Amino acid sequence: MSVLKKYKKLIGYTLFFAVCCIVFWIFLFAGTDNWKTKLPTLSTVQPFSFTNQDGQPFTQEDMKGKVCVVNYFFTTCKGICPKMNHNMDDIYNTFKDEKDFMIISHTCMPEVDSVPRLKHYADSMGVNDRKWVFLTGRKDSLYYQARNSYLVDDNKNPVESIDDQFIHTQFFALIDKDGNVRGEIFDGLQKKDLDKLKQDIQILLKERPGGRNNFSNNIFGNNM
Repeated sequence: MSVLKKYKKLIGYTLFFAVCCIVFWIFLFAGTDNWKTKLPTLSTVQPFSFTNQDGQPFTQEDMKGKVCVVNYFFTTCKGICPKMNHNMDDIYNTFKDEKDFMIISHTCMPEVDSVPRLKHYADSMGVNDRKWVFLTGRKDSLYYQARNSYLVDDNKNPVESIDDQFIHTQFFALIDKDGNVRGEIFDGLQKKDLDKLKQDIQILLKERPGGRNNFSNNIFGNNM
């Protein structure tokens, strides 16, 4: 066999091997999310137990399998909260028909925002209480979640004098179906952030759950 024929044969084997590898990888990852560009993971939701606007317990278990947008507000706010929740209402109306979507709004003033007050607020917005949940609970636990799970406030703020602390943040966090904070922390008052949030929600809705519980086992936030 001539050198030229041997060279052509080698090229043929190499091309055949390359095609086989490509087919193998397509077969391996087709129908999965593994080949897609991933939104970065920023943190993991810590366990918690709060109370929703209907007086029912709400924990991290209720978030499993859902893409969730999280924020903090208080019902008597006359500053950023009305605009922030107006923008959140736009997010709600965009995705309210998605079965795997939910919005979770926490009060940052639990001493004021009782269950009846949150119920009145939710009813005034005319939202589905299974798609947009309003939560109250113990102030230290609410603030711990804001700082350590959702990263919407500085976790270096002191927790010793919790009665003197006040979170007033316009930031939204995006949670995937496995309990991971994904993408980035979004400014709920900026249109470009809100547009990016909608894009990232659509990405996460298409992802399938990872098949394992990624919610943290830390027990700090388990108190009401």
